[in-house]
This record gives sequence, C-alpha cells and structure tokens, in this order.
Amino acid sequence: MDLDNLADLIFVQNGMLEPWLQSKGLSDADQVLAYFAVSKLGEAPVDGKTDTNPEGLTAAYGKWASAVAARLHAGGLSCKVLNKEAFQKQMLEKLIWISAFMLVGARHPGATVGAVEKEYRSEVSSLIAELASAAAAEKDLVFEEAMEDRLCAYSRAVSHFPTAVKEFKWRNGWFYSLSEKATAEGKPDPCPLHTSWLKELKIV
Repeated sequence: MDLDNLADLIFVQNGMLEPWLQSKGLSDADQVLAYFAVSKLGEAPVDGKTDTNPEGLTAAYGKWASAVAARLHAGGLSCKVLNKEAFQKQMLEKLIWISAFMLVGARHPGATVGAVEKEYRSEVSSLIAELASAAAAEKDLVFEEAMEDRLCAYSRAVSHFPTAVKEFKWRNGWFYSLSEKATAEGKPDPCPLHTSWLKELKIV
C-alpha cells in the first residue's frame, strides 16, 4: 500500500478500533460509526433513527466525512458529520450498547435486543451505568445525559436482532482489559458486574 494514501482510508466500525489504529500510526484516520444494520443478505438496511434521535445516529469523522455522509444520504440513510471529541463519545456509547445488550442477552438464551430492553431492563441498566463510568474515567470525558434512554431507544429500533457476545477483542474485550489493568495495579475492578457475567458465561 502507498503510505501516502493511508490518510485517505476510512474505517467503518462497530466496536473499539482506537488501540489498533494507534498501533498502526492511524490515530487520526477517518472513521464512520454505523448505526444502520442489515439483518441478512438481500434485506433493506434498518437506519439508526430512534424516538430519542429521529435525525439518526450514524456518524462520520475526518476529512472525507462529508463525502461519506453524502453517499449514505443518497442511499436513503442518515449520517451526521462530527468533530473528533463528539465522535469519540458517540463511538463509546455504541460500544457500551453492543457490549451491554449482547452480554445481558447471552445470559438469557434466545433473547433478542428488544427482549433485553423490555424484559431485562434492570440488568442492562446496571451494566450500561457501569461501563459508561469506566469508559468516562479511562478517556477523561463526560457523556451527555440520558445515555440509557438513547441506547434503549436504539434497541427498540432494532428489536428483532438476536444477541450474542461476538468479536470479543473489539467489543467487551476493551472493558475487560480495563478490569485486567486495574487488577494488575492492585486497584478495584471498574467493571465488576461485567467481569462477573463474562465469567458466568465462561467467556473469560
């Protein structure tokens, strides 16, 4: 690959890419946070529009962000252009969503994302709060209020999606790495509930 073209790469993500991007010298690479989803091949995508964010949640960051947004708009999908700080917050929210809802769902075999939001709300609420606190401390930032409401609204928008803990390294693995680091330093686990449920399911 021509190194001069690295700055033109656009990374589309559904997890935590920051450590990998940093390891490749691509900390400022363009990124797209995809809140649209396709349940199976051939089906139309479900856009990330919710009752709390009717404008849509998909976001792009970087020098090609406007071009990406234009292409998605042309395909009937929403996409907003954000600065790096705002993008990072939204990226972490999506990471919290997928890590929390998939883990709680895995504890209840057969549960869809919608079932987790409706039937296991107290479990997922506790996990969202825990993961949000850990992420905010690690990244030294403050999330916008009402995160739980936003994440639950998104779950209602994609309620039929199944749950499973997948791509551990890129999702729940980031939070577990915070737990491992704290333990190694003799500090309290910042995500004790998360760690407990991972062990319960024999994921770690």
